[in-house]
Amino acid sequence: MSAEIIRKKLQKLSNKKKAKILQGFFKTGPGEYGEGDIFLGITVPVLRKVSKEYAGVPLSETVQLLKSSIHEERLLSLFMLVHAFVKGEAAVRKKIFSLYLRNSKYINNWDLVDLTAPNIVGAYLLDKSRKPLYALAQSDNIWKRRIAMLATFQFIKQQDFNDALRIARILLRDEHDLIHKAVGWMLREVGKRSQPVEEQFLKQHYKNMPRTMLRYAIERFPEARRKKYLKGEI
Repeated sequence: MSAEIIRKKLQKLSNKKKAKILQGFFKTGPGEYGEGDIFLGITVPVLRKVSKEYAGVPLSETVQLLKSSIHEERLLSLFMLVHAFVKGEAAVRKKIFSLYLRNSKYINNWDLVDLTAPNIVGAYLLDKSRKPLYALAQSDNIWKRRIAMLATFQFIKQQDFNDALRIARILLRDEHDLIHKAVGWMLREVGKRSQPVEEQFLKQHYKNMPRTMLRYAIERFPEARRKKYLKGEI
């Protein structure tokens, strides 16, 4: 099965009206974070379904899709990589992890990161050194930084909060709103499992946090407690 056959399948599923909406939603205009990205107008559930149809496609063909200028082709390729990773033996998982990081310049929007980084990067590093995440967290590339933060979601689910909090600390003064949201989201996920752990972090840092990051982090707190954080009264 070739990448070209898969591309033809996606073209048949395209929807111009939805594509226009998605291009606005994912900020593809001049100077925006998704500048120049091209959409076909295919929803995530449909892409997930298609990815299962093409399970077993050689990694070389999957990577060709990842290098596409079309957003849905890249997302489909990433879903295919996740599927291959989950089904694969240790050697295959290592290969996919390396391939993912080596081609991270194509993983260049928040949905591409959020839907796959925990399932590949985080899953691979569960029982290994987390050192690669710290290099990503200090990258000049916003998407690499978001990969680092979102990968920790896999650890958080296992009640392992240390790397999430350390990377959150590295990204505390990041200038980009999409990083503020990612950090706040992961802090909120820590808090869902252990509010005392999250609050210990917040008490040290919340007054220096970007407002968006703080709002995301305390979103699930009781209203009275949330207001105290927003007023700086904790």
